[in-house]
Amino acid sequence: MRDIENREDLLFLMEAFYGTMLKDENIGYIFTDVAQLNLENHLPLLADFWNNALFHAGGYKSNVVQIHKDLNEKETLTPDHFKRWLLLLENTIDANFKGEVADKMKLRASQVGMTMQAKLGHYS
Repeated sequence: MRDIENREDLLFLMEAFYGTMLKDENIGYIFTDVAQLNLENHLPLLADFWNNALFHAGGYKSNVVQIHKDLNEKETLTPDHFKRWLLLLENTIDANFKGEVADKMKLRASQVGMTMQAKLGHYS
């Protein structure tokens, strides 16, 4: 298995991840029913986010914290939601990639989850 190398790998990974996550009985509804995501628009933005987070490529302009605060107003995002999101993402990464960048992405995802929870008031 090879490592994550570029935005195209990240787009593939996000497509695989969302394919699993949207069907998940614990958190899928947040994305389908509450956020009502348009995946055609959302997945490229996620690839940009991770491309910037992992490769410092720029290109991501959205306020990820505000997006989650707005979503939290519609449906309370709990620590269990974040744990499930992280588990599904880590499993998707492990099923498709192996290496330094893949490990960095799992670490960054954990950090992003903790930051989001802190910004939503789950930690003080």
